[in-house]
Amino acid sequence: MQQSVATTDAAMPLVQFHRLIAQTRLPQRADRAAGGTMPTRAARFCDAITAASAFGYYVFAPLDISLLWDGADIWWTYAGTENWLLLEAAQYPGFESAFDAAAPAGLAGCAPPFLTALPEPGHVQIWTGLMARTAPDWSLLLRPVANFPANGGFVAYEGIVETDRWFGPLFTNIRLTRTHAPVRISAQMPLVQVQPLPRALYADTTLDRMATLPNMSDMSVNDWESYRLSIVAPQADPNRPLGRYAVDARRRRRCPQAGLAAEA
Repeated sequence: MQQSVATTDAAMPLVQFHRLIAQTRLPQRADRAAGGTMPTRAARFCDAITAASAFGYYVFAPLDISLLWDGADIWWTYAGTENWLLLEAAQYPGFESAFDAAAPAGLAGCAPPFLTALPEPGHVQIWTGLMARTAPDWSLLLRPVANFPANGGFVAYEGIVETDRWFGPLFTNIRLTRTHAPVRISAQMPLVQVQPLPRALYADTTLDRMATLPNMSDMSVNDWESYRLSIVAPQADPNRPLGRYAVDARRRRRCPQAGLAAEA
């Protein structure tokens, strides 16, 4: 049976973030200009890049930390301590007592760790200090920040969490990529980008609906005409406005019916 894209009551939040570590910067809408780091020409004229940059929410680490991997063990430190600490599983400083004071009696002592050294060499799990709940049939994709200058020394994995069914720490796993110097993670810069996805979007019944045309001779008359309108005709117009695709795409987002009427 074909699944349909989930719909929700517009008055209800699609995603609700719960902040447990009070020092964590609250999530914020992702920015079309990637926090001002995007080249001006891309920000003005490339809707493909700006739309991807704005898709979702920025989530931050709760604390400035540095990680050091010596090829075997991982060490960490943070502002307020002068020592490098061997990382196994570490609580956010002072959080365990705050959690126990707020949690029901049966959950005392169950505070999630802030940092965990994973079994794979050079791998660390970082908790954002948040938990999240989504509307029914919606999940969250946690991924590296789109089109943002990469922080050197590590790469973040991507993961989809069914946060309408599972309510727990919102974390990311990273792989350290250097051993010769500490890797710094700033609490003021986005750590991951969180994107809401309807579960039907990544279901096998959806993703299996793929077709391939292996030869250029398989292209139809309509395919060639679409290519002409998208690529050739604009290049042949010396007076064409810059960023026409971006203008049209933004107009369609503001008023989808007007876009359909114009195309018809």
